[in-house]
Amino acid sequence: MKILIAPDSYKDALPAREAAAAIAAGLRRVRPEAELVECPMGDGGEGTLDALIAATGAERRHARVQDALGRPATAAWGWHAASRSAYVELAEASGLQALSREERTARDSTTHGVGELVRAALDAGARRLILTLGGSATNDAGAGMLAALGARLLDAEERPLPPGGAALGELARLDLSGLDPRLAELTVEAAVDVDNPLTGPRGASAVFGPQKGASAADVSHLDAALDHFADHLARALGRDERDRPGAGAAGGMGFAAASVLGAALRPGIELVMEQAGFAQRLAGADLVITGEGQLDGQSLAGKTPIGIARRAREHGVPTVVLAGRLGDGWQAAHDEGVLAALALADGPMTLDEALSRCAELLADRAEAVLRLFGACRG
Repeated sequence: MKILIAPDSYKDALPAREAAAAIAAGLRRVRPEAELVECPMGDGGEGTLDALIAATGAERRHARVQDALGRPATAAWGWHAASRSAYVELAEASGLQALSREERTARDSTTHGVGELVRAALDAGARRLILTLGGSATNDAGAGMLAALGARLLDAEERPLPPGGAALGELARLDLSGLDPRLAELTVEAAVDVDNPLTGPRGASAVFGPQKGASAADVSHLDAALDHFADHLARALGRDERDRPGAGAAGGMGFAAASVLGAALRPGIELVMEQAGFAQRLAGADLVITGEGQLDGQSLAGKTPIGIARRAREHGVPTVVLAGRLGDGWQAAHDEGVLAALALADGPMTLDEALSRCAELLADRAEAVLRLFGACRG
C-alpha cells in the first residue's frame, strides 16, 4: 500500500513537515510495511517556504530586513542554485504572526522587508522568483516593497511618504525610474490563495483589513488610499491591474507583483504542487491524507486540502482531510474529491490544549483512518 501524506501547516501548532511526520507515525502503527510518501505542502501562506525548500532541496538563506513595523529582523528565503530560482515568502518579512494583537496596524505596516528579500535574491543572481503571498500584516498594496527596490513615492512637498497603506492617500508623484534594473530579467510567479481584487467591497482593505487591526473608518480610508495609488500606477505603466483576481492578496501585494514585477498570479497550492513534483509522488498511491488548521466553505477558494483533493480525484485516488476544526460549509469539500474529513479533537478541550497536542491527535486520527480504510477494502 502506498499513502501520500501532504498536509499544510497547522497554524500556531505544527509546520507542515512536522505534521506529515506525525501522520506517518500514526499510519505505521497499523501498516508498518506501507510505503509512506511525506510531501509537506502550502498554498502561499506561512510555511510555504518550508514546503518549497523540502520539495526542491533549495538552500535556506537569511537576510536582515525590516519587519512589518520597520524594526530590524532576520528573514529566511530559499535559493536553488541549479535553476537560479529564489523562493520568497512574504510572511517571513511582513507576517501577521510576528506581531502581537496590540501591534497590528493595517494603516502603517509595510512590505519593505519583502523588497529587501527580493533584492537579496537578485544579488544572488536569481532569474526566477517564486513569491508566496499570504499571512501578511500589511495593507500597503506592495508600496513598501517597491520603495525597497528603488521606487520613489512622494507627497506634494516632494517628501518621501511614510510607510503604510494609509499614507498612500497623500501620494502626489510616483517615480519608478530608480527601480532595480535587474527586475527586467526576472521571471516572477506569485502564489496566492484568494481571488479578491485590490479595492471595493471584496478588496484587500474591506475583507482582510479588520484582522490586521483596521477599524471601520480605517477600512474606508485604506480602500480610498489604495485606489489612489492604483490610479498613479496605472498612469505610470499604461495598464491597470487592480481588478485582477488575486490583486488583493496579502494586503494588495498581488497588485504590485502583477503590475510592476510582471508576476503571473497563480493559486498557491497549484504552484507548490508543481514545484514538489506532486503528480510523480501521487503515481500509484492508494490514499492521500492532507489537512490544515481549519476546513470550511472558504477552503474551496484555493486552500491546500481542496487543491490536493481535486488533483488526487483526477487520478482516481481518494483523499481524507484531517482538520484542526471543521467550520461552516465544510461539507462542500465532498464535491471536490474529499472522501472524508475528520476534526482532530477527541473530546472537549481548550484551544491551547488542542494546539499543544496537535502531533498526538494527528497520529491518532491517521491511525483511525487507516484502520477504517483497510476494513472497507477488505
